[in-house]
Amino acid sequence: MLLARSGPASVIRAPRRVVAHAVAAAVATLLLAGGPAAAAATLTVVGEARLSAPPDMAVLTTGTMTSAKTADDALAANSKAVTEVIAALKAAGIEPRDIATANFSIQPQYSFPQQGSREAPKLIGFEVRNSVRVTVRDLARLGALLDKVVQSGANQASGLSFALAEPGQLDREARSAAVKDAMDQAKALAAAAGVRLTRIVSIQPETQGGGPLPPVPMMMKADAARMSVPVEAGEIEVRARTLMVYEIEPM
Repeated sequence: MLLARSGPASVIRAPRRVVAHAVAAAVATLLLAGGPAAAAATLTVVGEARLSAPPDMAVLTTGTMTSAKTADDALAANSKAVTEVIAALKAAGIEPRDIATANFSIQPQYSFPQQGSREAPKLIGFEVRNSVRVTVRDLARLGALLDKVVQSGANQASGLSFALAEPGQLDREARSAAVKDAMDQAKALAAAAGVRLTRIVSIQPETQGGGPLPPVPMMMKADAARMSVPVEAGEIEVRARTLMVYEIEPM
């Protein structure tokens, strides 16, 4: 009797193994189907733009240098001279908020003996320098202003630069133009390659040197008829660069 039952029992267990293997295979197939999809194809473009505008303000650094045998005398003479320069600036219409001390120094002056001499250097006096930074918001008055500061006693000039009162506007326009340039390139390349742009994956503004690009002066003729001193204001140029990545698919 036992031998007669052993046959059917072995026949019933075999299908259970087959079903178990089939279920495991089905689960594995589902897991594979739910895995990450293949990465979509992308198109990367770089848009660039350069915009320029005439400056509407200038920054002038000017001042006086005086020397005397004693520090007190040199300082007194310099203070008098700088006071007259500042008074001339205010008389020309420059507001107090646009006048700021840029540098002040007192240095001893020595007379050095001839080479090979054992004599020590001799103190012969002191030199005082005092300069102010002036913001000129009306460029039409810049030439006449330069004349006035010299006539008032200024004998030092360490810099004259031009700028925009609102540089952010030109920067924003340049960035927008760079984005448009990138989009135009992407459309042209997609059409040539026979693919379709589906969506923008990323937009990344870039600048050279890791920071905003400095203004680049460009020479242009000034209106000499209204300026006592010929001044060439030039133009301010802003550069923008934008990297864009598009997802694409076959047409």
